[in-house]
Amino acid sequence: MVQIDLTTSQKQTLTALVNQHRPGEGPVKAQDIADSVDRSLGTIQNQMQRLAQLGVVEGVSGPAGGYEPTDMAFEALGREPLSDSAAVTVAHDYERLDVTVDRITFPSVHHPENCRAELHLQQSIADFSVGQAVAAGPTPLSGLVVAGTIEAIDDTSNTLIIDVAQLEAPVEEPE
Repeated sequence: MVQIDLTTSQKQTLTALVNQHRPGEGPVKAQDIADSVDRSLGTIQNQMQRLAQLGVVEGVSGPAGGYEPTDMAFEALGREPLSDSAAVTVAHDYERLDVTVDRITFPSVHHPENCRAELHLQQSIADFSVGQAVAAGPTPLSGLVVAGTIEAIDDTSNTLIIDVAQLEAPVEEPE
């Protein structure tokens, strides 16, 4: 794994690109990225040139041009490419969302009174807010379902920090 040091601004820009990119749908326009991170088009174009030099972005010229993330972009953000991800349903306010969960981590599961889960998403987390009830799952291998309330949001890494109210996984009978 190659370690690439990105500034916070570069990481936000790269995250916006990765969030908007869909395999087979062509490159993402610089203006769409600029709108997503609330920066000027010129700033984004300058950042994309630097990110291209680092090997995490490829520029595509022409009228249908824009930018595409490389495999190194996903690696730099600690994420998996969408084509490698299995679907995990996420719902908030009783609505299913079209997002992909990269991973679920439990940084404080050992604490007797607090259990937190971090949901790392591939898409933008702009539609979420602190205090909303969310549920994620079942996961592909274990069938884990995590439900709780959003306690914090890290928009740089597309992470929802959940105060876990319920964890469920099916128990298989021994053979």
